[in-house]
Amino acid sequence: MTATAPVATAGESRASKGLKVGALGLLGSIVVGVASTAPAYSLAASLGFVVTTANGDGIVGVKAPLIMVLAFVPMYFIAVAYAELNKAEPDCGTTFTWAARAFGTRVGWMGGWGIIIADVIVMANLAAIAGSYSFTLVGLDSLAADTTWSTVAGVVWIVIMTWICWRGIEVSARLQYVLLGLEVVTLIAFAGFALVKVYAGGAPSGLRPSLDWLSPAGLTGSAFVTAILIAVFIYWGWDSAVAVNEESDDPARTPGRAAIISTVLLLLTYALVSVATIAFAGVGDSGIGLGNADNADDVFAAMGHDVFGGGAVGWIMVHLLAICVLTSSAASTQTTILPTARTALSMAAFKALPERFARIHPRYLTPTDSTLWMGAVSIAFYVGLTLVSDKVLGDTIAAVGLMIAFYYGLTGFACAWFYRRTMWSSPRDIVMQGVFPLLGGLLLLGAFVVASVQYAAPDYGSTTFFGIGGVFVIGIGSLLLGVVLMVVWNALQPDYFRGVTLPRRKDGDLVLVGGGGRPVGTRLPDTVERTVIAPDLSNLPPGATAIDPVTGVEYHRDGPPPRGHDGSRDDER
Repeated sequence: MTATAPVATAGESRASKGLKVGALGLLGSIVVGVASTAPAYSLAASLGFVVTTANGDGIVGVKAPLIMVLAFVPMYFIAVAYAELNKAEPDCGTTFTWAARAFGTRVGWMGGWGIIIADVIVMANLAAIAGSYSFTLVGLDSLAADTTWSTVAGVVWIVIMTWICWRGIEVSARLQYVLLGLEVVTLIAFAGFALVKVYAGGAPSGLRPSLDWLSPAGLTGSAFVTAILIAVFIYWGWDSAVAVNEESDDPARTPGRAAIISTVLLLLTYALVSVATIAFAGVGDSGIGLGNADNADDVFAAMGHDVFGGGAVGWIMVHLLAICVLTSSAASTQTTILPTARTALSMAAFKALPERFARIHPRYLTPTDSTLWMGAVSIAFYVGLTLVSDKVLGDTIAAVGLMIAFYYGLTGFACAWFYRRTMWSSPRDIVMQGVFPLLGGLLLLGAFVVASVQYAAPDYGSTTFFGIGGVFVIGIGSLLLGVVLMVVWNALQPDYFRGVTLPRRKDGDLVLVGGGGRPVGTRLPDTVERTVIAPDLSNLPPGATAIDPVTGVEYHRDGPPPRGHDGSRDDER
């Protein structure tokens, strides 16, 4: 026996952590999700490496757009998992909360740790790019190349963005509207200028876009896997749209829709720009060709003048392109702080971290300690590794892919397991709650294993430890550090790990009775909703009824507590 219903809204009674409810609508959530991926910087820094990936005796070359499309597939599957789990429990802890509900507290804790450590590591990269580009933009190339000054500028960017995040979610969103708007307009202009010259015969490559570029013919298995491993992580960051779920106008629906829309918009952007870039510059190994290893770090800088030409318009557009990469990394710095602070907030609220991280600013309604500590730890990590070695810093940033695959994949598995009993009620639920999330989890598990093997090779990356590749040691070591910290916190504060503060449960525990139709209004084709009621009935609307689909017993807020829903663990029933 199952029941479907309209989803919970912000107005329904629900346990609150003190965040500002209703601050973000669908557009604001999409902006946060897309901005977190840093599209301009991700393309500038990754497209060249995808193109130059070894493919037998050659390179991936013009097949790069195919790689961009295929890399989207696991990201879409995991975005669906986020959307489905968010309907059941719109909690800002996302993977931490959902994995704990599905698999138990220890798995949930590691999911939260995966988010935090990945974000802290990538902050170093984003700050380094923002710091260097700040000087390049004003012609101070010598300072941009100076490690000390670029590090100082990067620290300043972290401080500024931390302050904005602390100042309020609405301030953060307004800034993202401006930064992302500039970024998208510039990227579209870049692609437009390039394609016009391609079809007018003015491009140096002599290439024209072809459907053959989307065919896997000619790609070796090794090239296929390696290139996708590079490309799949340029989509990373859209989950920030879900991490701000408790601050959205409709916590159960808006964040999930924003996550899915964000991944689709990223696909369109990456496909358009990669096709235009390859068609204009070609994949040769000299000049502005994308096969030239000297251009791999920043393909836009290498070809900007050729695309936009001379004159006043060309000068303006070339500088806008540089500003675009700078603002992209700066915006992503801000939107990386947002989800990390909220993950820490949720973990602290459930006593998986010290309770001080659950403090909310009384005026700005933001996670005070979590936000400030995220900024401080990011600065310490960035400066510390810069002082140790640029090579260690580079390998640490490369290792972040393992953390991403870990917690994204975990979310996919958590969704399929969470809905394992009730997804059989409709073909739609089987696909969206079971098949897609499970496939996403399996694909990312495969990526994790393949990447681990590659990263462990002594000649991979810039460092080695005991004959093992430094990227592997740092990536797996970071996850193992989480295990150590979890054991320590378990000894200090066992309530969370005993399931007292965040018990396991199934999606079939309780569902809301009523409704049964599709939501009214403009909507995605995959948003048939079911509201899952919390074990303590905290999100059950006044006057509504919850039902246990297994037993058929109904419960009301003024009645006796549901049997087995008193905080006991799922495996104790």
